Amino acid sequence: MGNSIVKTQLEDVAAFLTETVKSLEDFLNETTYTMLQQEKSGDEAYYKGLLSTLRRLLVHCEEGLEVSKIVLKNEVFHKAAAEKTLYKIYHQCIEEFFSPKNDQWYEDSRSAYTGRNSIKFHQDVPEKVSALIKKLESGFQSAREELEFYETDYRTKMIQSK
Repeated sequence: MGNSIVKTQLEDVAAFLTETVKSLEDFLNETTYTMLQQEKSGDEAYYKGLLSTLRRLLVHCEEGLEVSKIVLKNEVFHKAAAEKTLYKIYHQCIEEFFSPKNDQWYEDSRSAYTGRNSIKFHQDVPEKVSALIKKLESGFQSAREELEFYETDYRTKMIQSK
């Protein structure tokens, strides 16, 4: 891929991460476990796990955004650094959203064919949580489609260089 294509992708991903970080920060700064329980009484461990998973996702997105800005700010654009950054963002942000480490929700791949949201929760959650995930999902889906290429391409390059 040419430098301009990779740079454009990195700029697009940085814009996506900027919006995502803002949404996650706003939610987490305004929401507590107690507030979730007041909205809809539920399993304590599950609700706390949801908040923990969202904090983890926020940290990954903040790190990806920070590295993206550094790579884009350099006087000379380094394509290899940009590709590595996009690869890491794909794994640490995109995959974490669709398949979180702590398994608080999951992706129903059949939903993609019906036009519905594909993220499903293992338990009932407050509308506030559901609304946040719905809001974020389309951006993550678009970013995943753009960055899936790096899943195989970057790994292939690393294997070939050894």
